[in-house]
Amino acid sequence: MRFGPCATREAEGALLAHSVTAGRRYPKAHRLSAADIADLLAAGVTEVIVAVLDEHDMDEDAAATRLAATIDAPHVEPRPAATGRVNLYAAADGLFLVDKDAVDALNAVDPAITLATLADKVAVEKGRMVATVKIIPFAVASERVEAACAVLRAQPCFEVRPFEARRTALIQTVLPGLKDSVLSKTRRVTEARLARSGSTVGEEARCAHEAGAVAEAIRTALRSHDMAIVFGASALCDFDDVIPAAIRQAGGAVERAGMPVDPGNLLVLGKVSGKVVLGAPGCARSPKENGFDWVLDRLLAGLDLTSADIG
Repeated sequence: MRFGPCATREAEGALLAHSVTAGRRYPKAHRLSAADIADLLAAGVTEVIVAVLDEHDMDEDAAATRLAATIDAPHVEPRPAATGRVNLYAAADGLFLVDKDAVDALNAVDPAITLATLADKVAVEKGRMVATVKIIPFAVASERVEAACAVLRAQPCFEVRPFEARRTALIQTVLPGLKDSVLSKTRRVTEARLARSGSTVGEEARCAHEAGAVAEAIRTALRSHDMAIVFGASALCDFDDVIPAAIRQAGGAVERAGMPVDPGNLLVLGKVSGKVVLGAPGCARSPKENGFDWVLDRLLAGLDLTSADIG
């Protein structure tokens, strides 16, 4: 591609680098026709700044469309190209997963070719833009586009992992002084958190803040629910406190107690009979986003979390 000033009479077929107003407005990237040339000359415009594509160049929209079509991204949909850009949108509610190394590899092919995305493991709603392919100049060599396509085929970049609806048991422990209004609010907030995945709170159990009582509530709940969330009347203060101890007494295992994030550092993650049991930190009684949301979103998207993922 050649870029720069050009005598207007020689610019037929070229793309305007900047908009020009002469009788009417000719926008940036407008391809000049013979009639345009005549009108511009009649208006006294003798020189324009243009881009002239070479034989093997691909214009910006065609290049962006080609790249977007090559991206293998489950549950992601591209929109038509405009001004060298193709925006890609979530086709389902879920978790956006992106491979940073794959995106970096694509962006290293040529400065003319760029891919921008949301951060890894961001919860998205259907219709949210998750990525953009943008061609920086008006055109790029076809061989560079094909080189970028080869990178995309070798390393899938991203996907939206749809949320999976789960029937969830809510277990809340009780101590003197804990108001019923707090427990009721906790249920409402939890139902709202689960709603975006289509998940629901099934049965709610309220029991004493004792490991044995919580263990029995967990065993009972998991007979008819996909997972359980336990809110303790008192926050976790030891790795063998009530909630982790209850998970073990129920015949399960604790994957992680404590998480290096604030708010949300008192979370407990375990499994009983292959089903997830989450010990919720106190901040999860509030609708404000916290570390509990990040863990819950991953679980509802079907990711199998380990202690390494959390810490």
